[in-house]
Amino acid sequence: MHKHSVRAVLFGFVLLVMSSASFAQLRISVGFGPPALPVYEQPVCPGDGYLWVPGYWAWGDDYDDYYWVPGTWVMPPDTDLLWTPPYWAWSDGAFLFYDGYWGPQVGFYGGINYGFGYFGDGFDGGRWDHGHFFYNRAVTNVNVTEIHNVYNTTVVNRSTSRVSYNGGDGGVNARPTPQQEAAARERHIPPVAAQMQHVQAAHTNPEFRASTNRGKPPVAATARPAQFSGRDAVPAREAGAPYNPPANRGGKQPNEGRAGSPTSAIHPNELPPMERGPAPNTGNPKLDQKYEKQQQKLQQKQNQERQKLQQQQEREHQKLAKQNANEATKQQTEQRHQQQTQQLQQRHVQQRQQMQQRQMPAPRPEGRPR
Repeated sequence: MHKHSVRAVLFGFVLLVMSSASFAQLRISVGFGPPALPVYEQPVCPGDGYLWVPGYWAWGDDYDDYYWVPGTWVMPPDTDLLWTPPYWAWSDGAFLFYDGYWGPQVGFYGGINYGFGYFGDGFDGGRWDHGHFFYNRAVTNVNVTEIHNVYNTTVVNRSTSRVSYNGGDGGVNARPTPQQEAAARERHIPPVAAQMQHVQAAHTNPEFRASTNRGKPPVAATARPAQFSGRDAVPAREAGAPYNPPANRGGKQPNEGRAGSPTSAIHPNELPPMERGPAPNTGNPKLDQKYEKQQQKLQQKQNQERQKLQQQQEREHQKLAKQNANEATKQQTEQRHQQQTQQLQQRHVQQRQQMQQRQMPAPRPEGRPR
């Protein structure tokens, strides 16, 4: 299983570096949940062979906010491939993001009701038949004067939930079926270039940020990727639920302001090299020398703890490989590894901060002459 640093370049750009074997792995974790899915209409399919890719909330790490990636019609990378949407899931105290992918079957996408055929389990919007995609007009918007490979099968949508994440407080209660776990082990293909451009265009548009649009994006869906203007750019009718973002929206834990922060690294070897704190300067050379040695000793100890945790996690990976573990078990292990790495880094940051505070020169009493 490939391992990537979560903050590689983040959404949009992160799709450029993902290998076809790395899908359904977590990429990013956030401390508060995404808004509800907005209510919107599906734009008409622009042509034969396009498949619907539902909209979702992504995370902009550079501005600490969710942003809306509009639903759009996309030409798949090959025939007989279907899209499994990305999703958010609550696990071990954070919301984790799982990537979408193309594959021969629709896999698990958190039980999220994205609509338009993606009602939480599988896909009812159409099917492949001898290299041609047939659209189910009951749930997809198709112009039958231009596209004739259609059928009409009523689908009972038993959920009206607009919740956009799995698990946790108020989240969707769904778990992957054996068939969906099997789909996760099949051949996967990354999002096509048009999808990557679409995500990046949404990422850079301030109006798509949740704190700005309050869960009601100005463009909820488009007929073609990255086309956010014109008659085929569909606005949201309403937010799926009232959304009031936290005053401090940052999903990151305390860190040193560098890539590889506690919320980004899954394993200790993905953390940035530890930087030495400022040299002690108390005005007492002997005391400064003593403090310098304490800093070196702490850094050595923390490096050893990183190495120990890395070796432990590598042994667990080797064990999973020998057991031929399924994708769900691997995901759970990676989630636990990320939590362990976060906790280790947070503890190390706190230890260094405490040491620096102890080594600060004592304040001079007021009124005492210099």
